[in-house]
Amino acid sequence: MSLTHKLPYEWQVGLRYTRAGKRSGRNSFISFISMASVAGIALGAAALIIVLSVMNGFQKEVTARMLSVLAHVEVFEASGAMPGWRASSQEALRNPEVRAAAPFVETQAMLLSDGVMKPVLLRGVDPGQETTVSDVAKHMREGRFDAIAPGSYNIIIGRALAKSLDVGVGDRITLLMASSNDGAIPGQGAGTMPRTRPLTVAGIFEAGHFEFDSTLAFANIVDAQELAGVSAPGGLRLRLADMQRAPQVASQLQASMSGDLFIRDWSKVNAMWFAAVQSQKRMMFIILTMIVAVAAFNLVSTLVMTVRDKQSDIAILRTLGASPRSIMTIFMVQGTLVGVLGALMGVGLGVLVALNIDVIVPFIERSFNVQFLSQEVYLISEIPSELRWGDVGWIGGVAVLLAFLATLYPSWSASRTRPAEALRYE
Repeated sequence: MSLTHKLPYEWQVGLRYTRAGKRSGRNSFISFISMASVAGIALGAAALIIVLSVMNGFQKEVTARMLSVLAHVEVFEASGAMPGWRASSQEALRNPEVRAAAPFVETQAMLLSDGVMKPVLLRGVDPGQETTVSDVAKHMREGRFDAIAPGSYNIIIGRALAKSLDVGVGDRITLLMASSNDGAIPGQGAGTMPRTRPLTVAGIFEAGHFEFDSTLAFANIVDAQELAGVSAPGGLRLRLADMQRAPQVASQLQASMSGDLFIRDWSKVNAMWFAAVQSQKRMMFIILTMIVAVAAFNLVSTLVMTVRDKQSDIAILRTLGASPRSIMTIFMVQGTLVGVLGALMGVGLGVLVALNIDVIVPFIERSFNVQFLSQEVYLISEIPSELRWGDVGWIGGVAVLLAFLATLYPSWSASRTRPAEALRYE
């Protein structure tokens, strides 16, 4: 005995109606609409999986580039300076999640070259320790990162900043910083006066993130402290074993470290960017779900026509003792099976494309002589993809749920069929 014959009769009839369509033109048309609904659900689900995987890939790529110059966790003292940074560093390293710590100081300034002035965030670091908490040394395009020795007043700038200032390695550049004037300078009132300092461009880095490549500069921490007029580093930069646990580790450090400290993780540094990405993903999910919804609710017309075509069958089943609930179950089974079939096909297609997008996209680009991403604009030439099985589960579940909801009205309508009226003209 086959498995089909072991099912309740409602499931057997529902499965038979799903496969129907070879005996008459009308049934063939209904079956065609049913298959079109399957295809629509499959394409919608596949599109959702592919688009969300590409967006996840872009987010991962941009995050990796950001973290090449950002620390996983940053620790500051409320006073703005951390004279006891060595003790604080030892406290932080006691946490098993913390792998390295390095001091730093940051200050806002302006860079001037041949009449061109650009704002810059000057970050003073120890070259040896900085390489343990960031990957900026790996992104050097010209020069060496360890060229920013104490007292050298060398500076390393991003490629975009170097291009806008039209400078290269070995060129001299002027740093302008605000300096307080309390009225001691004759002829000038109290206020803010700019201080200037000539620096030498010792290297150029390219992290692949325009914000950092165009506004960030590195100097030795000793030189940066003198330029900023501070006697101690401004804080600590920490690297963790798992960057995804940065928010939890930041909370642990806040509770375990002594002093009036302010601790932030990498997700807080660019909170607006991450919030915008999450908002875009939610909106894209909603928009593409509408494709699945349109295909799913095509089932309404399919089932309505099936109910009208099967009026005599419904009447006979009712005469033989089938309850309205059983009749409703038959058509719910038919519609839900269409949704499950479409969801499975869509998930299979979407997963296949998402896992092989690095092969499919180059093939399309070669075949049609097009380029989807310009490296000069996006700094990457390949479309990244990261498949997350949680997204796949949500998409498949939503597709099946929409298909199930689409069966409710036609199934309820079928359950209200009156046998006498249905058989009157048979």
